[in-house]
Amino acid sequence: QILVPKAGPLVGGVPGEAVPGSSAGLININTASETELETLSGIGEVLAATIVEYRTENGPFASVEDLMDVSGIGPATLDEIRDQVTI
Repeated sequence: QILVPKAGPLVGGVPGEAVPGSSAGLININTASETELETLSGIGEVLAATIVEYRTENGPFASVEDLMDVSGIGPATLDEIRDQVTI
């Protein structure tokens, strides 16, 4: 006997839970405040301010990798926050 589920609405996951392929729960580096940026691993008060200053002077980031252009963010920091941010 083969069991076939009844047709019905698709049910999502837990509210607030990140869905693969979505930006739910991620911090947008183009719109985040200093306080929001400080919640990222390895980003403190000074670096958060530097990110906002860079964004103000240079416009929005085209990609997450553009964070490497911010003084104080190197490959290790980018690797640490890559899964926590979006544009």
